[in-house]
Amino acid sequence: MSDKFFRRTWAQVDLDALKHNFETLRSIVPSSAQIMGIVKADAYGHGVEMISKTLCDLGVDRFGVSSVSEAEQLRSFGIKKPVLILGYTPPELAKELFENDITQAVYDLGYAKELSSAAEADGVRIKAHIKLDVGMGRLGFLAKNDSCIDEIKQVAGFGGLDITGIFTHFPSADRDGDESGEITKKQAALFIDRCNALEKQGIHFETRHCCNSAGSLTIGKSEAGLDCVREGITLYGLSPSAALKGAAKLCPVMSLKTVVSMVKTIDAGDTVSYGMTFTAKKKMKLASVCIGYADGYPRRLSSKGYMLIKGQKAPIVGRVCMDQLMLDVTDIDDVKIGDEVTVFGKSGEAELSVDEVAAAADTINYELVCILGKRVPRVFLKDGKVLSVTDYINNGH
Repeated sequence: MSDKFFRRTWAQVDLDALKHNFETLRSIVPSSAQIMGIVKADAYGHGVEMISKTLCDLGVDRFGVSSVSEAEQLRSFGIKKPVLILGYTPPELAKELFENDITQAVYDLGYAKELSSAAEADGVRIKAHIKLDVGMGRLGFLAKNDSCIDEIKQVAGFGGLDITGIFTHFPSADRDGDESGEITKKQAALFIDRCNALEKQGIHFETRHCCNSAGSLTIGKSEAGLDCVREGITLYGLSPSAALKGAAKLCPVMSLKTVVSMVKTIDAGDTVSYGMTFTAKKKMKLASVCIGYADGYPRRLSSKGYMLIKGQKAPIVGRVCMDQLMLDVTDIDDVKIGDEVTVFGKSGEAELSVDEVAAAADTINYELVCILGKRVPRVFLKDGKVLSVTDYINNGH
């Protein structure tokens, strides 16, 4: 990492905001509950190396990722904290899990048997967390069925697995309304009931966790906080949903910037961008800017979204291109090549939130930060100054 970057399009990642969010979340959940920082998908697009190292400095207890490659990446950074793979790992990689001290989610009897057999064949024993399905319909032993108790008992007896934890994932803790809240409480109660039933069968779990980001904001203070909570989108200062906005005073960690590459005047009747879908009704001043769908900006915001220049709104004109798009800057004075453009974040006193951009694109904040392209460097700020830069193309990170 260096502190230099090419000012074309870049994401500013505020480590002070990350610190604020971590401390805020730490104050919300029970003091006895550990915090698992979810850093899958390149830390939700924010740059996993600097984010994970900063979280270690802040006192995070463990990490959650999606795949073995992400887990091994954390180990390559020198991170020693426990790491849980939340998704699938091919059983033939059992030895890699063991050698890197990585914990694997186990969510199906057949999969557990294959993983255990592979581990025993390699002469190793893998740490594992049992996954229960309380209503997500995704991975997990079906908690509603009493048969899950017998299945998990069988898994606990497999020689290649060391069962150290159990968890679930709430499907609707981020929804508005009392009905959703009651559903989540019932799902948490079902999970705790199954944990207790397994304890009575002599199966002890060091770590029980059911609260995701939304769960930690809604029922995390209750007994559902258990031994650990998983903080994902909230660490990055974004709300799991509009319904939970304001549930905690979080600060967005990322802002996205680009620059003006050309300013030109077009006449009434002139068309703009591919397909000539936009026709000027009057003389207009346009600014071409250096961001497009290859950088992760949604094409569906063509002639729909806007950006900020000098704190003022500049609407998108015509279709978003692969590497560029055009803004209407007719009413903004003195726009010139090299001027900073805010895609989302603050521009002077004005702010365009990632939530507003996501809503215009008919998606969620999670997607917008996660799809940010690798040719967009992540510029890490501390105390308002550039601390380091992750440039995926030039530095290979």
